[in-house]
Amino acid sequence: MTPFDYRRAADQTEALSLAEGGRCRFLGGGTNLVDLMRQNIEAPAALVDVSRLPATIDVTSKGGLIIGATVRNSALAAHPVVRAQYPMLSRALLAGASAQIRNMATVGGNLLQRTRCSYFYDAAGSRCNKRDPGAGCDAIGGLSRNHAILGTSEHCIATLPSDMCVALAALDAIVHLDGPMGPRSVPLLDFHQLPGTTPHIETVLRPGELITAIAISPSAVAANSRYRKVRDRSSYAFALVSVAAGLDVADGRIRDVRIALGGVAAKPWRAVQAEDVLRGEAPTRENFLRAADVELAAAKPTEANAFKIELAKRTMAAVLGDLTGAGA
Repeated sequence: MTPFDYRRAADQTEALSLAEGGRCRFLGGGTNLVDLMRQNIEAPAALVDVSRLPATIDVTSKGGLIIGATVRNSALAAHPVVRAQYPMLSRALLAGASAQIRNMATVGGNLLQRTRCSYFYDAAGSRCNKRDPGAGCDAIGGLSRNHAILGTSEHCIATLPSDMCVALAALDAIVHLDGPMGPRSVPLLDFHQLPGTTPHIETVLRPGELITAIAISPSAVAANSRYRKVRDRSSYAFALVSVAAGLDVADGRIRDVRIALGGVAAKPWRAVQAEDVLRGEAPTRENFLRAADVELAAAKPTEANAFKIELAKRTMAAVLGDLTGAGA
C-alpha cells in the first residue's frame, strides 16, 4: 500500500477544506476503497475521514426522503419509512454484501464503489482500461460471464456492482454534491457514466467534490415496488441480473411504471423503452415480456454472457408479475 496522509473531518466545511488541492479521497466506511488501496489499485495521497459527519434520514412533509451520505446501508434498509414506502430500496440494500459490510458501508460510498471485474483487480497480470487508460481490456475475449451486455464499448465491458443504485435509478433519486465550485444536484441516472472511450471516468464527480445526500420523492410507483437479484449463490454474491420495478395500476391499465436493471451495464440501466411500451397497457405477462424484448434488443453480449439476455427478460417479467398478480 502506498503511504498516505489521514485526516478526520469534524463537519462538512472542514471536510471540503481538508480535501482542497492534492490527490485526496473521502473515506466513509471504507469497505471498497480500503481494499483497492491494499491492492495498489487506488493510491490517494490523503484520506479525509467523513464517517463522523451527521448520518441523518429526514422525511419531508410529503413523505419524501433526504438521506445523508454517511448513513449506513443497514440503517437505511431498516428505516420504517423506507420499508413501507420504498420497499425496492430496502430489499436492494439487504441483497447487497453481508450484514457486517452493510453495518459499515455508507450510502455515499455505495454510489462510488468500483467494478468487481477480475481483470480490474488483477493489477499485476491483466490489461484494464479502467485501471490503466489505453492499456486494453482483457475481459473482451476473456472470462466475461459476469460482464455487461448493455452500454458497452470496445474499451470496457465491466458492470457496476451496486444493488442500491439500481433501486435509486428506478426511484428517480437525486444526488446532492458540494465542492470547490459550490453545491449542485445531479439525477442519479446521470451520476454514473457509460465507458465509451473513457472507462476510467466512472462518475460526474469533480475533484474535491463530496456526496452530501440523496433525495427521493414519494410516488405510487415507489410504494408498490420490488427488487429481485439473481446470482450464483443466495448470499454475498454480485448480481448476474437484478431488477428494481414499481407499478401504478388503475382501472386495469398501467398508469405509471419504473424499471431499472443491474448486473448488465457499467451503470444502473433504466429500462426507459420498456416503460414506454407498458404505459397504458394491461398488466399481463405477455405485455411484460414484450416490453422486455424491446429493452434488451440493443444488448451486445459476449459468448459467455449471452444467457443474461433471456435471464433479464424473464426476471423483469417475474418482478412485474409479482406486483400485479399476473404470474411469474
